[in-house]
Amino acid sequence: MTFQICPVTDAERPWVLQVARGWGADFTVTRGRKVCPSEIDGYYAADPSGRKLGLVTFEIIGDQCEVVTLDAFEKFCGVGTALMERACRDAREKGCRRVWLITTNDNLDAIRFYQRRGFTIAAVHVSALEESRRLKPTIPEIGLHGIPLRDEIEFEMML
Repeated sequence: MTFQICPVTDAERPWVLQVARGWGADFTVTRGRKVCPSEIDGYYAADPSGRKLGLVTFEIIGDQCEVVTLDAFEKFCGVGTALMERACRDAREKGCRRVWLITTNDNLDAIRFYQRRGFTIAAVHVSALEESRRLKPTIPEIGLHGIPLRDEIEFEMML
């Protein structure tokens, strides 16, 4: 599949907001704080016709880069990998020493994806979704594959 990686500009922010709303709100919750993907840095993948194939958003604070969202609308064709590589390259160029992210205990595809790309499990935040639901009540009790949605898994890659 042929695609290019493009920076999110102000023109794409309404689309990023629409993508975020598909997850149940205008924001996501990470480690007990709300983050609006449409208000932070990001990249999207687009095919030659301009059709958007995926999105990564991230926030650089000090020498760390948190990947807030990663979504590949076309699975198993390199979109997610290319977006993640571009975000990591940005982080490295801006002097970050660490890229990290949170996923949930039910997201088995993400857990596999990150480990296969060199990320390691840095922490498991047991029962963290209880706090997250206070900030975002739309988070369901049962997640993917019928797994109870309870814990945040923190992945990291040192640069």
